Amino acid sequence: MSDVIIIGAGPAGLQAALTLGRMHRSALVVDSGEYRNGTVLHMHNVVTNDGTAPAEFRATARAQLQQYDTIELRQGRVSAVSPADGGFTVRFEDGTVEHAPRVMLTTGMRDDLPDVAGLAELWGVRAFNCPFCDGHEFAGRTVGVLGAERAEHIVRMLRPIGVSIVVFDDGALDDDRRAELESLGAVVHRAPVTSVAPDGEGVRVAAGTAVGVDGLFVTNAAMRQRAPFADQLGLRMLPSGAIEIDEMGRTSLAGVSAAGDLAHRASVPGVMAAVTLAAAAGQLAAIGIVQELAMG
Repeated sequence: MSDVIIIGAGPAGLQAALTLGRMHRSALVVDSGEYRNGTVLHMHNVVTNDGTAPAEFRATARAQLQQYDTIELRQGRVSAVSPADGGFTVRFEDGTVEHAPRVMLTTGMRDDLPDVAGLAELWGVRAFNCPFCDGHEFAGRTVGVLGAERAEHIVRMLRPIGVSIVVFDDGALDDDRRAELESLGAVVHRAPVTSVAPDGEGVRVAAGTAVGVDGLFVTNAAMRQRAPFADQLGLRMLPSGAIEIDEMGRTSLAGVSAAGDLAHRASVPGVMAAVTLAAAAGQLAAIGIVQELAMG
């Protein structure tokens, strides 16, 4: 029996496993093969890995984890997690059952995109949600901002990068907000966006008329838990849809930790989706487990 079963093998889960392995604590890491940044071609704003493909990052991490005898990596999908006998039962879709005294959830969030034809095909390639991750690549070019939610915030963040900005009004902007965006130098298109499609190296946006931009930032994508385990375990949730954790990644249920963008502290205003932040959260959660194990 492992000390902990880590469900999810993105940056948070892989870093947690590395931390546990280096302390000779045992962990089973379950990799479903699905990742929030699975469509992304290159990671950015990741020190020493700026421009690295996420798949390459994960492959390197898995190869390095092979050096630690206490860490087991398993491809598979978990269907259910439940408390049992002072620990937890983890059931796999193939019928396999594993038990451990602790569980760490690192399955991440899922982006529910607005209903715009063609957007899913561009997600992570020419359509994004994070200026920190993808804004720099559009310096001196034209970007579109899709959706009124947080439009002003995104425009203010992108302005210093030196982009031309087109905001596509989804019908939620009143005259005052349109005027504010225009005062910031943005061009506002009031017609709703019906579809987006690749156009050379850019994007063709159908919004009453065809508008060409080099890339899109989407402000109205909703986020939800990628997996059902928080509900199954009855964990306390935050208004953001994320699991509530303490400083060391512990959830409201003893023995269950969570790390990555699926969880945050109540003092943080929302989900922080970034590779380095996820890895840091995984490390903190693993340190918390090691400390608990050391205390007996």
